[in-house]
Amino acid sequence: MSRRPLLLLAALVCVCSSMLLGAAEAKTHHHTWDISYQYKSLDCFEKLAVTVNGESPGPTIHAARGDTVVVTVRNKLETENTAIHWHGIRQIGTPWADGVSGVTQCPILPGETFTYRFVVDRAGTYLYHAHYGMQRVAGLNGMIVVTEPAGAAVEPFTYDGEHTVLLGDWWHKSVYEQATGLSSNPFVFVTEPQSLLINGRGTAFNCSQLGAPTGSACNASSSCALPPAAALFTFVPGKTYLVRIGSLASLSSLSFEIEGHSMTVVEADGHYVKPFVVRNLFVYSGETYSVLVKADQDPARNYWAASHIVGRDTTKTPIGKAVVSYSSGANGLTTPPPTAPPAGPVWNDTAIRVAQSRAIVAHPAHVIPAPARPDRTLLLLNKQARVDGHLKWAINGVSLAFPSTPFLVSMKRGLTGAYDPRPPPDTYTAAGADGVNATVRSAAYRLGLGSVVDVVLQNAEMLSGGNRSETHPWHLHGHDFWVLAHGDGEFDPAADGGRLVLDGRDGQDRPIMKNTVPLHPHGWTAIRFRADNPGVWLFHCHLEAHVYMGMGVVFEEGVDKVGRLPASIMGCGRSKGLRH
Repeated sequence: MSRRPLLLLAALVCVCSSMLLGAAEAKTHHHTWDISYQYKSLDCFEKLAVTVNGESPGPTIHAARGDTVVVTVRNKLETENTAIHWHGIRQIGTPWADGVSGVTQCPILPGETFTYRFVVDRAGTYLYHAHYGMQRVAGLNGMIVVTEPAGAAVEPFTYDGEHTVLLGDWWHKSVYEQATGLSSNPFVFVTEPQSLLINGRGTAFNCSQLGAPTGSACNASSSCALPPAAALFTFVPGKTYLVRIGSLASLSSLSFEIEGHSMTVVEADGHYVKPFVVRNLFVYSGETYSVLVKADQDPARNYWAASHIVGRDTTKTPIGKAVVSYSSGANGLTTPPPTAPPAGPVWNDTAIRVAQSRAIVAHPAHVIPAPARPDRTLLLLNKQARVDGHLKWAINGVSLAFPSTPFLVSMKRGLTGAYDPRPPPDTYTAAGADGVNATVRSAAYRLGLGSVVDVVLQNAEMLSGGNRSETHPWHLHGHDFWVLAHGDGEFDPAADGGRLVLDGRDGQDRPIMKNTVPLHPHGWTAIRFRADNPGVWLFHCHLEAHVYMGMGVVFEEGVDKVGRLPASIMGCGRSKGLRH
């Protein structure tokens, strides 16, 4: 026998052994979660929160790239359905595990058990949260940390330790009260949050604002004073920390900073960033970032970590506060910082926020090239509208309604009567822009499998006028997308379309990939993605009140290629009685 076949055989054995070793190293992580209402005092005002095993936020899930995560959810909410979305996990091959009631599954009924099983295929910082009605407002949320497997690719930065920071906002009204107001005529908004939370803890609420007596549900006694009401992060002098930051705020755009410390941004939504330094980081709902922080300040004192609202009136919600303490500090871990918390940036300065969004580009050594051109372009206008007297959010004149039969089931099984088969408009017209002729529909865009799609999100003024336009963070399920551009004013295809062409010149910054991106006031944001993940996927504003009022669209791609559907995702609407 010649040496060539032997060498080929040896190489094949080597490759197969490596594959088997990689498969053996991948792990399966099992979690069992009881979802229930519990009385919590996250900001010293006692109210019901939706908890995971009695806690809000829930536990952080830790896994390595390629691992399988199995979460068995037991709904103990007594009178309320639930579903959990694994935010940023693309669910390749498992679209039914995306966790969106009405899109990928029927809701989990009270007393029922449902098991999510999925692979985490990219290292990075991710989130999870309720995706049924407005349930996320009530506290069912947490973080997912995915690391590289041992011996795999090395991150383009080094650090000595890490912390996770989950930002949020908090209301004293129940989810039911908020949802009822949004659905009412006359319309009743949710108002500004009472508190900002950092890792589920908020500044002690000033109960005197309510005139509540001591001993009532609102009790700002010494047991709620800072600390221990504040979250605590410990630094060792001279060490560098990777701080993983995510926001699951229901309404607020936030700015996060650590007093006296700079932050180097290195990761966004699971993708490495060309590093840049900030004093405060703007974080929009659904976004995650990793930053490097050097413990290089005076260790004899403690420091504030603070979150501030931007883009909305900041006078009605106190600053979110946590404490950073050096372990060798003379004042001890529980001593409040001697200074006032940082004042934060000017809340209505849109320009600095747009500038930071434009600064987020791909790390030169970790570029994933974007396709050169799209096969289809969607120009989507965010606009408030009135439908039968009710205030709604509409996209190109269509306000999204979630059907009783999940889109994934009805489209896979050919249940055409379970949703509106008429496709929404690819662009907006003058009639769609005025908000008068909007309709409420359960419709979806049908995309060619493997096609490249550009989406230009166009912001507009509020229906009430007054030159008011809000920030809308948009999240795409099942995909990462390239962020092509942020523009001012109204998108002009002739004038602005050239900014979306990627010519690949050497030295040019390449667009970052993300799963959530802000649409800034009075402007537009352009993204590009490849529709290569068979399934049905939600694309929506990540502000809870806005998606509840219809600000979202649904994409279908290659649903005929989806494997056999689990019976566990069925049982509602027209899927009753279906088996696989």
